Amino acid sequence: MSKFEAVSSSTPILLVGCGKMGSAMLGGWLKKGLGEDAVYIVDPYLDHIKENFPNIPKKQLHKEILTLSKEIHPSIIIAAVKPQMMDDALDALNSLDISKSVILSIAAGKTISYFEDNISRECAVIRAMPNIPASIGKGITVCVANDPVTEIQKKMCTFLLETIGVVEWIEDENLIDAVTALSGSGPAYVFYLVEAMAAVGETIGLSNELSRKLARQTVSGAGALLDASEDSASKLRENVTSPGGTTAAALDVLMSDDGMVKLIRRAMLEAKRRSKELAN
Repeated sequence: MSKFEAVSSSTPILLVGCGKMGSAMLGGWLKKGLGEDAVYIVDPYLDHIKENFPNIPKKQLHKEILTLSKEIHPSIIIAAVKPQMMDDALDALNSLDISKSVILSIAAGKTISYFEDNISRECAVIRAMPNIPASIGKGITVCVANDPVTEIQKKMCTFLLETIGVVEWIEDENLIDAVTALSGSGPAYVFYLVEAMAAVGETIGLSNELSRKLARQTVSGAGALLDASEDSASKLRENVTSPGGTTAAALDVLMSDDGMVKLIRRAMLEAKRRSKELAN
């Protein structure tokens, strides 16, 4: 029995914004059994949607929320537009009957109170922070819900988000800023690590092409090993560190008092500060 059984053409999913993250989610839903007639999409650029999801009926593709039929009563509204476009999107959503809908927002910096203030205090809202590996189904999303969200709505949104990776729930929305600093922004830290390793590889004698390839494959391979192993990151590190060897020499630098932990702490605290600032 499909978990999408409760979603039908009369109570569809409404996806507002179908960029990289929205498209990744849509692809995951369809693979998991969501019927093409049970999702409506609003996005100003529909050509890529028509090309990548040709079986979705044209009547369910809209450039504006205001062109949706008033007879549509979405069960779940995925708010996936850019934060600066959210005001207009919420104004338009008020033209629909969304009294029984849950809003699942993946817009950075938009708090639960923002949706309550712009729609109603009684609206069910889930704030979610996914990260970019979700675009290939390898992400992690952290969610927090307000009081009106029911257990059924929470379970359905969990299932939707599990199509793009792991899902975790928290009770305190204030922790979203810390989540953003770690997992939300974290992939960029890893990408920069690859850049840094490649650049240093060149300075110690490797060609640009070889250095970039070695750095990229080393980090992606280490990530794959971490994902496949039941061992902790610390244990895996110890497994490749021979006493007095080359790795130990490098780790003496990275793990010094002024090493990587101090630098990452500074970076994450700044990301957390900026996340809090954007939400105000």
